Amino acid sequence: MATPTFQTPEEIQTDLGERLRQLRLGQRLTQAGLASRAGVSPRAVRALESGEGSSLITLIRVLKALGALASLDALAPQPTISPMALLAGNRAPKRGTRH
Repeated sequence: MATPTFQTPEEIQTDLGERLRQLRLGQRLTQAGLASRAGVSPRAVRALESGEGSSLITLIRVLKALGALASLDALAPQPTISPMALLAGNRAPKRGTRH
């Protein structure tokens, strides 16, 4: 996958679909087999793999069925609090600032 900052959201979506397809093929699963394992329709798997878009729940179910749910940690890592901020008594922000 190329650097995401130089890709459109649509290009990133297409690349993600291709990666999911490669994961599926690496496990020798058909789209129908993956759909059955994930509890989604074969059409949902086809849409996801072709970059047509899908729901977040479908993506999560497919990743779980492929045994790749841990990859979500790379996508959206758990935020951590700086030890220095803890010493200073600063609390983690509960919402973003307005611009």
